[in-house]
Amino acid sequence: MTTDSNAKIIVEQTGSAIGRPASQRATLVGLGLNKIGRRSALIDTPAVRGMIAKVAHLVRVLETE
Repeated sequence: MTTDSNAKIIVEQTGSAIGRPASQRATLVGLGLNKIGRRSALIDTPAVRGMIAKVAHLVRVLETE
């Protein structure tokens, strides 16, 4: 992971939140995602990386800057 405070990571939702635990649905909302195909650009921090890891089966990391 880079220590640059301006580093961005782009994630795209690839799976549905239907039938998932409430904590996973809340994590998707926290990442700025709520529909399949939506993309969100986020600052690359350990907290964001942890959120992505929690819902890794529902999202795809497109690029990191």
